[in-house]
Amino acid sequence: MTEKQRIRTQGKKARRAMRPEERSEASVRIARRIGDSVEFRCAETILIYNAVPDEVDLGFLTGLPEAEGKKFCYPHVLGEGKMEILQPSGPGDWKEGQYGIMEPDEKTSLKVNAEELDLVLCPCTAFDEQGGRMGMGGGYYDRYLPNCVNAVIAAAAFEAQKVSAVPSEETDVPMDMVFTESAVYRRRKPDADRI
Repeated sequence: MTEKQRIRTQGKKARRAMRPEERSEASVRIARRIGDSVEFRCAETILIYNAVPDEVDLGFLTGLPEAEGKKFCYPHVLGEGKMEILQPSGPGDWKEGQYGIMEPDEKTSLKVNAEELDLVLCPCTAFDEQGGRMGMGGGYYDRYLPNCVNAVIAAAAFEAQKVSAVPSEETDVPMDMVFTESAVYRRRKPDADRI
C-alpha cells in the first residue's frame, strides 16, 4: 500500500467512524461556516457536489438565506477522469450518475464553463492545513480545477480527516482553503517580496 492509499484509507475510516448524527451536525456547521465566509458571499456561481455516504453533506448550504440568488452547479461525470459542470434548471433535473451519485440531467441542465465559477467546493478523503487535498483517486477534480481560473478553490471536510501532510504530485491542485466544522484552514501563499 502506498502512502497515498494509506492516507486515503485512514481519512475514509475517520469519517465512517463518526456517528450518523455527528456527521449530520458537523455537515450543518460546515455549511454555516461556508455561508458565513466572504468567499461565499461574494460568489455568484458556485460548484458544489452531492455527497456519497459518510462525506460532508452540503445540502443545507443551498437553503441558507445567504444562498439566495446564487447559481449552484454540480459535476457530471463523463468518464475517463473527465467531468463537466451542469446547473439543473429545476427539481426534476436529476438522474443517477456512474457512481450512484445524483447528477444533473445533461439533457435538461445548463452547461457551465469553468471560467464562470467563482467558488468551487470539493469533497475529500483527507486534507492538511497547507491546502493539500486527497480525493477518491479518480483525478476528476485535479484535471478540472486548473480551468477554474476565476474561482476560489476550497474543500469541505470533517476535522477527523485532517492529517499532518497529504502526499502531493505535480498534478494535484492545492486548495485555497478547507472548511471543517471547527475551523477554516487557509493556504499561505508564497510571499512574492521575500527573497
